[in-house]
Amino acid sequence: MGHPPQLPGGRCPMSQTMDFDTLRRAMADNYEQPEGPARNARAEQLLTEAEKLNIPLAVIEALGHQLKVYNYSSEKDKMFVPFARLLRMWDERPEDFDEYEIHSLHWVFKWMSAGMLGQPHIPLASIEKWLGEMEHRYRLAGHSERAVRSAEFSVANHIGDLARAERAYAAWLAADRDSMADCHACELHDQGWWQARKGADADALEVWRPVVEGEYVCAHEPHAILASSLVPLLRLGRLDEARAHHLRGFRLIRPMESMRGAYADHVEFCALSGNEARALELLAERPAYFTDSGEPRSKLDFMAVVALLMDRLVELGLGEQTVPGPAGRVWSARELAAHARAEALALAARFDERNGTAHVSERARERMDRRPLVDRLPLGVRSTRPAPTAPRPPAAPDSAPAPAVERDLRDVLAEARGRSDALRPDAMDAWAAVARAAGDHELDARDRAEIADHEAMSRGPEGAPLFERAAELYAEAGDPGEALAARARGAYVRALTGHSDDALRTINDLHRQVRALFAKDGTGVRQTAAVLVGRARILVHRVHETEGAGTTVAAAEEAVRELLEFAEPHIAQVRLASRAAEARAMLGELAALTGDAMTAAELLAQAAEGFLAAGLPWFAVEYEARLAGIARELGDAVEAERAARSALEHGVEYLEPAGQAQLHLQLAEVLGTTGQFGPAAEHALEAAHWADEAGEGPTFGAWARHQLGGFLLQQGRWAEAAEVLESALPDLTAETHGDGALVQTQWWLGDCHTELGEHREAAERWLRAAEIARHWPEQRDHAMLAHLAAEALGHAGLPAEADRAYTRAGDLWRDLGNVHGLARALRARAWLAAREEDELDPARELMAQAVRECEAALEGATEGEDGARERLVAELGHTHRQFGDLVARSVQDGDRGADFQGAFEEALGHVTRAVAVFAPLGASALDLRTGAELAAGWLEADLHRPAEATARARAVLAAYANRQEADDETARARCAEADRMLELLGTRTGQ
Repeated sequence: MGHPPQLPGGRCPMSQTMDFDTLRRAMADNYEQPEGPARNARAEQLLTEAEKLNIPLAVIEALGHQLKVYNYSSEKDKMFVPFARLLRMWDERPEDFDEYEIHSLHWVFKWMSAGMLGQPHIPLASIEKWLGEMEHRYRLAGHSERAVRSAEFSVANHIGDLARAERAYAAWLAADRDSMADCHACELHDQGWWQARKGADADALEVWRPVVEGEYVCAHEPHAILASSLVPLLRLGRLDEARAHHLRGFRLIRPMESMRGAYADHVEFCALSGNEARALELLAERPAYFTDSGEPRSKLDFMAVVALLMDRLVELGLGEQTVPGPAGRVWSARELAAHARAEALALAARFDERNGTAHVSERARERMDRRPLVDRLPLGVRSTRPAPTAPRPPAAPDSAPAPAVERDLRDVLAEARGRSDALRPDAMDAWAAVARAAGDHELDARDRAEIADHEAMSRGPEGAPLFERAAELYAEAGDPGEALAARARGAYVRALTGHSDDALRTINDLHRQVRALFAKDGTGVRQTAAVLVGRARILVHRVHETEGAGTTVAAAEEAVRELLEFAEPHIAQVRLASRAAEARAMLGELAALTGDAMTAAELLAQAAEGFLAAGLPWFAVEYEARLAGIARELGDAVEAERAARSALEHGVEYLEPAGQAQLHLQLAEVLGTTGQFGPAAEHALEAAHWADEAGEGPTFGAWARHQLGGFLLQQGRWAEAAEVLESALPDLTAETHGDGALVQTQWWLGDCHTELGEHREAAERWLRAAEIARHWPEQRDHAMLAHLAAEALGHAGLPAEADRAYTRAGDLWRDLGNVHGLARALRARAWLAAREEDELDPARELMAQAVRECEAALEGATEGEDGARERLVAELGHTHRQFGDLVARSVQDGDRGADFQGAFEEALGHVTRAVAVFAPLGASALDLRTGAELAAGWLEADLHRPAEATARARAVLAAYANRQEADDETARARCAEADRMLELLGTRTGQ
């Protein structure tokens, strides 16, 4: 209710009595403030001011303003008093209401019906009586019964009278829409909700589709529909849509205090999709929702999903975890589960007592007892899943027979050796099981050697001493070749820990020994190859240490080729096939280190093929991932994608979460470079999920979210992108991810805010990014960000701040020698000045300066500079065109009392100059020239020169004579405008 402001809004001091216009501006300004008690309190103050004016309409509008802010807040229970007063004023003196307030009064009847339902202390008989009153008054006012039947449906559904609800629903849809009907978006929300309530989830989503797609919107839609759709989407398995609706919808409701019910839907979604940690974060953002009592029905919804979430945490073994809850004490999940369930059931009982049914309690219990619908749905925003506590296994009874240790140990040993022989990635786990099973039992030297050898392998850098112990045991067991192999493995570990010189001396000695031993048939191919691969690895490692020194590369290549030549004749053996494939991979690595990327790619591909041919796909993963990276460097996008997909396919069953994250992100980046942003986003999402699972959320996960946000932005999914990027930003650091990532994330967020109409926020993002880029040697990004921030500040209604930002951008563009950016900054400042200054001269001077900058740049430009001169000519044409538009609009606005004739003559001169500037550019600037030509024609017409205006319109039609038949939207629009001009001119001249 209340009239729109006549002048720009602003807060008014309360120290003196307002006039009516000032009161209206204050109410309009207050309505734009965030929902909540502060806005409500201000409305109460404004009613006091209205009452001082002794103007009935002022009081009516102030009461209407109160009603509106109460309705959209947590204090809905305050609506009834101002409405009762309004209704009494209407019954006593209807002539005090203007047409707008009469409409508003009847409109608010619907709010009263819904509000009464949400207050269990209001008797059902009173609600039914009110419904009859609403029907009577609507009939007297000549309104359709559509809104009445909609209200009746809400009452019947609330009390559980489903037969009456069906009748009212049918009557609601059958009645004509009129000015009292809810907006399309709100009606579709309720209609879809009813379908979902009956189990027709797909039908519900189809009903909601026009609102979700933006065909119908209002102040609270699609906010509420996106929330209501979450569980139906989960039930249907439409998980991508569910994720998108959560990210987009939660962003919409976050600043809206009145949407506690929709907020509860998002918490419930998280609890049912394996996102318990995010659900807890949502609870922590809204502590007041636990206690706000102004709308008991939404509090019931909220406490029910709190109970659902807490029960889920208890089930996961997290009952003692501290969780957000009502203020005043510390809550564990178990304690809050009991409290929330009791609160929800107590509220439900109050409604049921009022309604005379058990329906509300049944629905509350049903909601609290829901089971998860998805084990884990990655959302893209950072959230670490709570770790479940494993239940303790039951103790064995005292009478249980003693286990057959020896038999079990032999079985475990056999399994471990089998996995080792097959080079399985889980072989280390099998040998760890052997070590646990062995205990204090006597083992022969060979068994102990293998246990020590594999334990050494599993320890990484700490395993060197154990390799020596394994070697001693192998020697004791009579296997000197395996002893040499164990020492070779130990030497490689020492090389990796900074002792490569010592490792090289050791491996060279081992190399001589194994060669001599093999020549005398004292050891086998497998043991010899193990020493050869150790030597090759150490020498390749030294190439990395010496940054590719020539002699080191030659020595490494010689060792690798020796390994390859030794292993290739024996590739029928899995282990030797693996050695041969690894040798090719090392040759590829050496080629890459020396800058021969093409050879490196060929050799890595051969290595991967060798592993696959040997039935060892898990070994191929590393080299396929490297191949994907090299292919990207070579510009071979097809091979990069193939190799990245292959790496992911071969590694998916075997890799730890960190490895999964890396492969998914690599594929995402490959897909992103070829414009496949949808699939790229899917893999970036998986990368973020696996990074969180690996505990790398703040590092690798942040980078994955950064990339995911960019891919979502490229698809125009602005709200989702903003949620993801905001989630990534706190974890992105210059030290870990670089300044560039910080700037890019803020830049993308600015783009998102702009598309969402959040211009002030966009400016803040771009200014923060500009502050970082300010220190970079190359200043183009700094200039661009300052320019973008200026545009956003202008759209946000902050002209002074925008002018300062444009000035900063212009200075940067000048320093960079970028005349295009400078001219655009000057033109933007001119438009700001034209709107804000009392005189046009400051704006004229800025436009004139832009003209001079373009002309000066043209004087120094030469032909053939990659189209640079043509672009400068076009910039000059744009400037003249805008100069003319600015002058013309200055008198059209009618605020300055300027000489109309003189201003239009001046404007025509600039626009005519623009036509002349664009003309030499030919077809490339045809649309620009004809646009200026038409602008000049309208000015000629306003100056009462029909012949000149007619000539310009006909020139435009002639210019497009050969393009009108084509599918050319601009040509059609220009010709249509020219025809309108000719028609108007014909009317004016009596033709």
